Amino acid sequence: MSRTKTKLKPSGSLSEDRAGKRARLYGKEKAILVGLELGRQGDWRELESLEELRALSRTAGIAVLRVLRQRRVRPDPAYFIGKGKAEQLRELAQESEAQAIIFDESLSPAQGRNLEEAIGVKIIDRTQLIMDIFAQRAQSVEAKLQVELAQLQYLLPRLRGWGEALSRLGGGIGTRGPGEMKLEMERQTIRRRIRLIGERLGRAERQRAERRRRRVRAAIPQIVLIGYTNSGKSTLLNRLCGAKAVVADRLFATLDPLVRRARLPDHRRVTFIDTVGLIRKLPPQLVPAFHSTLEAVRQADLLLGVLDGSSEGLAVQLETIRATLAELFGQEPWPPLIHLLNKIDRISEPEQRRRLELFRYRLPQALPLSALTGEQMEQLWEQIARGLGQRLRLVELEIPYRQAWLIERLHRWGEVTAERYGDEGVTIEALLERRSLAELQRALSQAPEGDSGVLLTWRESRA
Repeated sequence: MSRTKTKLKPSGSLSEDRAGKRARLYGKEKAILVGLELGRQGDWRELESLEELRALSRTAGIAVLRVLRQRRVRPDPAYFIGKGKAEQLRELAQESEAQAIIFDESLSPAQGRNLEEAIGVKIIDRTQLIMDIFAQRAQSVEAKLQVELAQLQYLLPRLRGWGEALSRLGGGIGTRGPGEMKLEMERQTIRRRIRLIGERLGRAERQRAERRRRRVRAAIPQIVLIGYTNSGKSTLLNRLCGAKAVVADRLFATLDPLVRRARLPDHRRVTFIDTVGLIRKLPPQLVPAFHSTLEAVRQADLLLGVLDGSSEGLAVQLETIRATLAELFGQEPWPPLIHLLNKIDRISEPEQRRRLELFRYRLPQALPLSALTGEQMEQLWEQIARGLGQRLRLVELEIPYRQAWLIERLHRWGEVTAERYGDEGVTIEALLERRSLAELQRALSQAPEGDSGVLLTWRESRA
């Protein structure tokens, strides 16, 4: 059945589905950005959001030609920006030879279709742009599956009336992952693929849960880095652990969670976990898709909330972190949280200094530092030690040789500080976490008739 023609004739053929070439951006293409300021006065946050959209476009390899803003009381249900503004945008696209229009909000299927037919170039919304960047950045098999699942869930309600041209697909915004697999994008095919991916991700989650249980049994404190994208979390991880995480001045340089071990100045072993960067207006399809990388936050003993201290959007970054934690924990209490104002090495202008000082009045406990230069890192180590609290107990155990299996356990559970071998057994001093002490006491209680022959003495804590 042929489709009804629109009054505004497009400048090029629109025979291909939005899930095909017309919904894909390729590197070095040129685009116009469009933002909508709601309300009579608009909002400075919308201006910041548009700047973020510009950064997202650069990350995707897109050249931004123009930025167009419109102020409305509410979005137009048919064209989002209104039919008159759509005509103006069409003329602007023709004059500038733009190959795509990128909107700073999620568009409904009808809005996207109407805009494309009216303007005659590809229409991309913020959701598609972010999912495409995720598809480019994903490294592990699991992350790629998570991105594909989000893309398919986004595409499924947008198939209505566009089924003729769903057989030719390739990489690109909103479709890069599944497009490369040349899937026949029909509803049943997509639903079957979604079920299959869900099953595979379920198995991966069970494996990840087992790894978390092993870390808990090992009683190694988990310190999780959470923060806005491009706030310097990976640089901080490298500084803390001597790791080699990918560091780049771009959004979403890290998608897969990174786990690294280190020692505190008091020799306690800890685990640092870097998580995916947060962003405002995160597509709802990607919230469950990347729940796995944020699941580490729920298991954390301590959180490091990383903010870009040189950014004008500090308040938005803080609100985004708090909103994410509130969603993850619900009514449960949060782990201790240390706020870090990173990138102070980039602060040179008086206006930047004034903005940071004003923000510190709002968050006086936040620690300014530079993960790049190492400034204030000693203070961070001290705060981490305090944040973990009085977790260690120093114990002395007299272990008969018939219970020598405990020696290996003690080395695994904590920090053995002294070993003295005698005629009857071994005397060991060890620093143990509370969870390890519980494991030790449980192991001793399981000895025959409750008599393990081990003499346990508590010493004064060193931490």
